[in-house]
Amino acid sequence: MSMPDAMPLPGVGEELKQAKEIEDAEKYSFMATVTKAPKKQIQFADDMQEFTKFPTKTGRRSLSRSISQSSTDSYSSAASYTDSSDDEVSPREKQQTNSKGSTNFCVKNIKQAEFGRREIEIAEQDMSALISLRKRAQGEKPLAGAKIVGCTHITAQTAVLIETLCALGAQCRWSACNIYSTQNEVAAALAEAGVAVFAWKGESEDDFWWCIDRCVNMDGWQANMILDDGGDLTHWVYKKYPNVFKKIRGIVEESVTGVHRLYQLSKAGKLCVPAMNVNDSVTKQKFDNLYCCRESILDGLKRTTDVMFGGKQVVVCGYGEVGKGCCAALKALGAIVYITEIDPICALQACMDGFRVVKLNEVIRQVDVVITCTGNKNVVTREHLDRMKNSCIVCNMGHSNTEIDVTSLRTPELTWERVRSQVDHVIWPDGKRVVLLAEGRLLNLSCSTVPTFVLSITATTQALALIELYNAPEGRYKQDVYLLPKKMDEYVASLHLPSFDAHLTELTDDQAKYLGLNKNGPFKPNYYR
Repeated sequence: MSMPDAMPLPGVGEELKQAKEIEDAEKYSFMATVTKAPKKQIQFADDMQEFTKFPTKTGRRSLSRSISQSSTDSYSSAASYTDSSDDEVSPREKQQTNSKGSTNFCVKNIKQAEFGRREIEIAEQDMSALISLRKRAQGEKPLAGAKIVGCTHITAQTAVLIETLCALGAQCRWSACNIYSTQNEVAAALAEAGVAVFAWKGESEDDFWWCIDRCVNMDGWQANMILDDGGDLTHWVYKKYPNVFKKIRGIVEESVTGVHRLYQLSKAGKLCVPAMNVNDSVTKQKFDNLYCCRESILDGLKRTTDVMFGGKQVVVCGYGEVGKGCCAALKALGAIVYITEIDPICALQACMDGFRVVKLNEVIRQVDVVITCTGNKNVVTREHLDRMKNSCIVCNMGHSNTEIDVTSLRTPELTWERVRSQVDHVIWPDGKRVVLLAEGRLLNLSCSTVPTFVLSITATTQALALIELYNAPEGRYKQDVYLLPKKMDEYVASLHLPSFDAHLTELTDDQAKYLGLNKNGPFKPNYYR
């Protein structure tokens, strides 16, 4: 039995006919326009062919940068509100004044302060614990007389910390620990508020050290506390201003790299001030390093590359807390994840979590993404980079820019093409290209953002460490590196529990006696990590 032809619904046939007529008319109109257009207007196809030729000249690189900059900075949270016409003038060459007449700062554009203030106010909403600490302690002014010189990422979240320290009585001078992570509008807002801040996004290496020096070297002002992220500031003061270094009352350091430097100084007998290792506090390691990286690794990679992770082969170098966070996120999206490790305990953890532990040389030819999380140097060497497959993505989630041997790529036979903000294609003579993010610097803070709530935990820990070192009676801390007291770790955690409407169970007297604990804590020994 033959089936009748499908009949359109009443009225639909006429609509389809009209649509076809409109389509034909538009097609004819378009063709007529093209055929009548002057030759200059139909050179687009040829221009595109010229544009897609293999890049060999710097002119192509700058064109690519200008196109990509406009297309990506609009949605990048790290982008600033800087007027493009102002971009070519170095902040060091400009004389800027805030509304109070002060020139004691160097930022990209002080006129961005209003935008930066809005960003800081938004961050404050998710940093309730730090604001709570500010309100509780600002009457006592526990940092009155403290002159803190800081070198951290300058973001809205860090600004909340800096303004908390000021509210507690401190005077602050600040520079950036990363040349790409500074939010220009936030730096402007801090400068407008009276903080001596010297930082802008995209500093050169020379600018970086100049900013640090301007923070330390000021007539009539001498630092007595250091808050560092990476150890660069501490190293600079130790080398350039030894007399200032000897008078420092305490150093607070929050990164693996910086802590490693402090332990080296201590072992050599050259650390003449007490230092607090915040990085290894539980509230830093278990929250900032683990949970923060679990969320921000994907954010940074997707904003820069638009990569899809399902089925991709990824190698993560290092299975510490940062590596664990990265791997958890990648695995959840269906990536095939390999781990490289030097520590048998971390390697065993990776195996138990379902990851293959390999040597980088064994998988380098086949992986699609390489992520470093070690805090070490030359983890990814030029030999590894030479053997990578075409379009392999390479990035760093560790603090410093030493993990990937980027210097070895700056040679005449390789071509660098800036395709987006913080995205470079490094092209080999045979046409192979490696996608390098943030020039090997910290991915999440260079290319995206990190969760404000997690940074509140770290910032609160840093503030308490500064208060503890500054107010400690003489003799409590010797010239060595210390871990944050467990009681403070627990206090930081307790300040953040109300955000989740969490209610702690209290020990009975009998239970506390049975466990040998104080009912109010600490609940874990100091060696617990």
